Amino acid sequence: MAIIVNLDVIMAKRKMSAGELSDKIGITPANLSILKNNKAKAIRFSTLEEICRVLDCQPGDILEYKKGDAGHE
Repeated sequence: MAIIVNLDVIMAKRKMSAGELSDKIGITPANLSILKNNKAKAIRFSTLEEICRVLDCQPGDILEYKKGDAGHE
């Protein structure tokens, strides 16, 4: 997938654990893990908003677009 989730970077900068973040944004630790490990197919805007509120960041701090492999662009 061309969208990369850089949630670990922001969480580390804020010194916040996955368990703490999942509690504060109201999703299960399993769903947060799926998101952090780039396995998610989608994210609700409400979830993204909560992540940005709790981590005091912008969506662009978390989400990054990378072009696909050569020949698949």
